[in-house]
Amino acid sequence: MSSLLVTHPIFVDHDTGFGHPERPDRMRAIDKVLSHELFGTLKRIDAPLRDDVEAQILRVHPKDHLETIRAAGAALKGDAHVQIDADTVMSHGSWEAALRAVGAGLEAVDKVMSADVANAFCQVRPPGHHAEKHRAMGFCLFSNAAIAGHYARTKHGAERIAVVDFDVHHGNGTQNVFWEDKDLFYGSTHQMPLFPGTGALSETGVGNIWNAPLKAGDDGLVFRDAYKSRILEPLKNFAPDLVIISAGFDAHKHDPLGGLRLVESDFMWATSKLVEIADKYANGRIVSMLEGGYNLDALAKSVGVHVRTLMDAAS
Repeated sequence: MSSLLVTHPIFVDHDTGFGHPERPDRMRAIDKVLSHELFGTLKRIDAPLRDDVEAQILRVHPKDHLETIRAAGAALKGDAHVQIDADTVMSHGSWEAALRAVGAGLEAVDKVMSADVANAFCQVRPPGHHAEKHRAMGFCLFSNAAIAGHYARTKHGAERIAVVDFDVHHGNGTQNVFWEDKDLFYGSTHQMPLFPGTGALSETGVGNIWNAPLKAGDDGLVFRDAYKSRILEPLKNFAPDLVIISAGFDAHKHDPLGGLRLVESDFMWATSKLVEIADKYANGRIVSMLEGGYNLDALAKSVGVHVRTLMDAAS
């Protein structure tokens, strides 16, 4: 068994404009680290433009949301940009990139659920965990991880889907999509107060939402304690059939958009703990989807240890 990387050159063509932190260079930095010989056995495929991608998006988002994003992308030519909100930008390449980002998650689910690979990492942009059912926000157009989770249920019969999110920002979009379904688990460590302002302990859905807010300056020891008590124990009780990771690396101490103090070894530890749970309850099935991470060096190194941990679990 091997690990799978799903990505595509189109993700560089999602141009967010000068000075935007969610920029194409993020893909180039990750490409560079994953080209190292340490990742030579990593299976690689292009993120597809699937015939069913819009149908799967519509399982999570209403048609008017899909059509709004489509129309915004179709209107753009050359170097033009459009602001979807104060933080979220589209260019001429964004529509295809968004479809392929969703498609990457769908393809990864297919490969993992059919045991073609042990686990998968989707190196995609735009990210997804801030996109709520009815609106794009926070750099995100579609709720990539949530769509992948719903697809695993409808296509492959997985009953209990868990999304675990260690981005520095709370994944309000995933929480919004999962809020009323007891068989969909969402667990998040994140900094509070910070954008988008959600993620309090009191936000519990129907007993399926597990938030572990941290404060600016918290380091890996605090993170690990919160992870063990607020995320891992409820996740074990949930006994997932598939674990999806919203893998944001902006909780790194060098990231410009957050104030947590994590380092690469903390992401490696968190990944290894999710691997243990996936091995016990889900036959090792993990689909990881890139979210944030805006210091290029920290992002590349953190993705490297994350993917290497997944590869070690698959071997």
